[in-house]
Amino acid sequence: MSALFEHSPWVEQRADANPSSGDRHADLIAVVAAATRDEQLALIRAHPELAGKAAIDRTLTDASAAEQASAGLDRLTPEDYAHFHALNAAYTARFDFPFIICVRRTDKAGILAAMERRLAHDRDSEIATALGEIGEIVRLRLEDMR
Repeated sequence: MSALFEHSPWVEQRADANPSSGDRHADLIAVVAAATRDEQLALIRAHPELAGKAAIDRTLTDASAAEQASAGLDRLTPEDYAHFHALNAAYTARFDFPFIICVRRTDKAGILAAMERRLAHDRDSEIATALGEIGEIVRLRLEDMR
């Protein structure tokens, strides 16, 4: 079993238990779509905060560490860390889960802009957005495995 989904092997396990469509990504995303709201929230919450405690403590999964580094999040100034911390705190307070974005498709400025913009979303829209971003993360991780 690979680590396509952060600390959530159940997604791959369920996909493996179902007939394959021949499109691994589609099969995995179908499992997420069919999951209960509580399972979807647990999947979102399994992701680390961007430039958060796990990054500072170096306890990110290898995939997350590499992805955050690709966006320069491993080279933030103290001011940048403070900005990320404030936005992460506001986001988590509003939605009760961490901000999720496919960092490999953007950079530090793009992430910060998205965090600020998405704070205005309603919770259901943000859950859908977070799950879509997880889908993109998984798509890129699958490509890396080829």
